[in-house]
Amino acid sequence: MLARSKWWEALQLGVIGAMFITAAVRWISVPDRIPIHWNISGEVDGYGGRFSGLLLLPLVTLAIYALLTVIPRIDPARANYPSFRGPYTTIRVGFVVYMAVIYAFFNISISREAAVPVDRLIAASIAVLFVLIGLVLGKVRPNYFVGIRTPWTITSERSWVKTHSVGGWVFIAAGAASAIGAIIGGQLALILMFAVLIPGIVFLTAYSYFIWRSDPDRIPAQDTTPGPTGPGGNKDA
Repeated sequence: MLARSKWWEALQLGVIGAMFITAAVRWISVPDRIPIHWNISGEVDGYGGRFSGLLLLPLVTLAIYALLTVIPRIDPARANYPSFRGPYTTIRVGFVVYMAVIYAFFNISISREAAVPVDRLIAASIAVLFVLIGLVLGKVRPNYFVGIRTPWTITSERSWVKTHSVGGWVFIAAGAASAIGAIIGGQLALILMFAVLIPGIVFLTAYSYFIWRSDPDRIPAQDTTPGPTGPGGNKDA
């Protein structure tokens, strides 16, 4: 298990390192004016310099990696993280790879601006990320940073487990909608994704409340003190 964990860490650091190496190699050869933003129709509507076009995304990715690495150490419910180490690693790797893929699209667009359908490629990447998160979301256990955190999931193990189980399907559905949008292209990609995601979030918030109401073991917020078994007395930690 430890060897596998080190392999995943090495993979993430290797991906981030490759992003910085790409920035260094291309720094002199790229033009001063680089496309850095596209509208929902896939047309470039923003340009920037070398820093914003080549270095900003690697720095943001490194910051995300560092934050997701330190979270299990500072979370008051950190004792729960070993119980969902695999899903948490999947989420971490997913975000790093997603950022690297976006960075690759940006680099391709620098020299082939008119020929790269960046809007469709980004929508497809979001689709994959959402489906990946949806597949592991139901295995995430109570904590204060990762998952669907409402006042009711945090104070009820039953609400947490059921909400995340249903929430996984919401993310998968949003990913499927984004994938369809990526095929069609243009504004429809965002419209389809948010048409599923926003109502899904509203539903999950309400759902977490109603499950919380039916849980006789729920804990009042003022009495929530995560210990070795985490909020709500999670038995899986």
